[in-house]
Amino acid sequence: MRLLMLGGTEFVGRAVTEAALARGWEVTVFHRGHHPAPEGTRALHGDRLADGGLAALADGEWDVVVDTWSAAPRVVRESAGLLAGRAGRYVYVSSGSVYRYPGAAGSAEDFPVVDGDPDAGATAYAEDKRGGELAALAEFGAERTLLARAGLILGPYENIGRLPWWLNRVARGGPVLAPGPRDMGIQYIDVRDLAEWIVDAAAAGLHGPYNLVSPVAHTTMGEFLEACVAAAGGPGAELRWTSPEVLVEAGVEPWSELPVWVPPVGELYDTLHVTSVDKAVAAGLRARPVAETVRDTWDWLRSLGGVAPQRGDRPVVGLDPAKEAKVLGL
Repeated sequence: MRLLMLGGTEFVGRAVTEAALARGWEVTVFHRGHHPAPEGTRALHGDRLADGGLAALADGEWDVVVDTWSAAPRVVRESAGLLAGRAGRYVYVSSGSVYRYPGAAGSAEDFPVVDGDPDAGATAYAEDKRGGELAALAEFGAERTLLARAGLILGPYENIGRLPWWLNRVARGGPVLAPGPRDMGIQYIDVRDLAEWIVDAAAAGLHGPYNLVSPVAHTTMGEFLEACVAAAGGPGAELRWTSPEVLVEAGVEPWSELPVWVPPVGELYDTLHVTSVDKAVAAGLRARPVAETVRDTWDWLRSLGGVAPQRGDRPVVGLDPAKEAKVLGL
């Protein structure tokens, strides 16, 4: 199989590239050249936002194109339009954010989605991702387009900062504010499980939308944080479980200040952590144990000296140490 990876040097794109290489695929990585392409790939350089930025893609044929673009949908349409006659199928890595908020517990791929415009510039994340879906469909058609609607993505190469923040926090040691309840189910997907599913699904000729996140209650907040302590816990690292009511009253922001966590009841929790993935599981989705995701991410993070890359278009996450100490009464 011949894969054209639009991106391929960071997080999801890198994981897809590595999964394809592991299967013996011929991989071309099209990127801006800011980071080295994985060994074993052919690199083409260009800036999708620049005039003439797709020139390096003027020639060539591929079986599969994978695109992770998250901003202006028109960029997806320009790329897909250029490649539609020279590529077999288009995989657009979309997001569960395309579904209308609030979600419903157990909702599947037929849940209503937001409006999107395939020819629009950048607007908002959900609308941009939906516009990207429509752009891919407009150029490749429904039978040649796979929409991978990913949920929360964790694992090695993460450039958002969620799991790296938790790992660095427990590595500092001492009492750690642990948002409860401990047995609260959470959903996420290891970036490597996402990548492997995408590569296999593309090879199998799957099309249409798929929710891609671990099965409901694949793990719990307790198992997640205990895995962090087991992998990276510093001197005296101790999880201090704190009720959602106390956290809300203290003004702690779910998701952003305490990554992954939201209060365990209500529409936000149902939207983020109670999504049906029956369709993807039936198509081969595998979710590895949380301890493996955490351990491998810590090994990768240590190889970088503990400093994870940070996407410039995403806010920095994590709780200020002084605010944490105040909530814990220290």
